[in-house]
Amino acid sequence: MFYSLIASSSAGDRILEWIDFAALAIEILAVMIIVVAIFYAMIRYTLRTILRPGAGNEYQALKVRLGKSLLLGLEILVAADVVRTVALEATLASVTVLGLLVLIRTFLSWALVVEIEGRWPWQPESEP
Repeated sequence: MFYSLIASSSAGDRILEWIDFAALAIEILAVMIIVVAIFYAMIRYTLRTILRPGAGNEYQALKVRLGKSLLLGLEILVAADVVRTVALEATLASVTVLGLLVLIRTFLSWALVVEIEGRWPWQPESEP
């Protein structure tokens, strides 16, 4: 109902355009975070392995950095999908697609946490 009230006026059209622009900006931010973090992590890994070979477990640090940046990017992408779906396309089909996207991204997030920490999120941390 709210959507139909807003969409019926020129001011409402501008508001919907701004919401669409905001969702797009959030998606671009998420992609930029992921891309920049990948380049940063790879450059750091390369420099550390060249300058200090055998000094530590740089591969594990690379995996952690990449995993954390992917987790952040996925969370921001979910936020963009929520904004777009709730504000612009509040139909049963779009909400269903949003639910599937959130489910898939949640599974990916859990898989990344398992890869980074070596345990399921509900398992207690092992002592070093």
